[in-house]
Amino acid sequence: MLLLADGEPIGTRFIASHLPDPEAGWLELLAAGLTFDCRGLAPAPGEPMPAHDALLGLEAKPQGEAISLTPGPHLAEAAGMIPVLKVLSGIGATLAGLPDVVAVAWNPARCWMPAGYFRKVVSGWLAGGPFPALGLTSLQRNPDGSIETVGMDLITGQELLFAPDRKLAPADAARIAVRLIHALIEVEPLAGPHEFTGPEGEAIDVVPIGGGRQLRVTLRR
Repeated sequence: MLLLADGEPIGTRFIASHLPDPEAGWLELLAAGLTFDCRGLAPAPGEPMPAHDALLGLEAKPQGEAISLTPGPHLAEAAGMIPVLKVLSGIGATLAGLPDVVAVAWNPARCWMPAGYFRKVVSGWLAGGPFPALGLTSLQRNPDGSIETVGMDLITGQELLFAPDRKLAPADAARIAVRLIHALIEVEPLAGPHEFTGPEGEAIDVVPIGGGRQLRVTLRR
C-alpha cells in the first residue's frame, strides 16, 4: 500500500498471483479475492496508447508507453459492479504512484487524467467519499451542442444526455451531471420519468429515451 506524507492510505494492496514467462509481458494480480490482468510489461512491448480525446486536467495527450489493467476473464460479466470497480481502481491508484507514471486513461469514460488526480479521487472514494464522477465518467460535447456522459453505462446501463441549451453553461451542466451520477449509480436503472433536485435546489426532469439507454436531462425553468 502506498502512503501520503500524513499517513493517509492511497490505493489497494495486491499480490502477483500468477507469474508467466517474463517475455509474455503480463502478470495476474490478486486483491480482495479478485484477479486482474496487468499487461504491457517489459521486456514485452507496451500496450497501445488509448486514443481518447477527453482530457481531464491535462493540456495534451500524454506520450510514452502504456500498461493496461483489466478484470480477469472470470470477472467479464461483473466488470461494472461497484465492488469490482473499487478493487480495480484501487490497484490502479497504487500503480499510478510508481515513478514516472504521468497519466491514467479510464477507458469506459474515454478520458485521460493526471496520475495524481486519479490517485486522489479514487483514494477518497475508497475511504468512504463520493464516487469519482469526473474521472470514472466524463462529459463530452456532441457536434449538435448536446452534452452526454461517457462511462456511466458501464455501471447503470444508461448515460445522461443534456439537450442543446444556450442558457445552461458547461460548468452548470457538469455540476448537475455529478449530482445525478451520485444519485443513480447505487439504484436500479430508471424505467420512467423522475424528478431530481440539482445542486442549487433547481428541479431537474430526467426521462429515459432510446429504449432506456439514455436519460434526457432537462432543467425546469
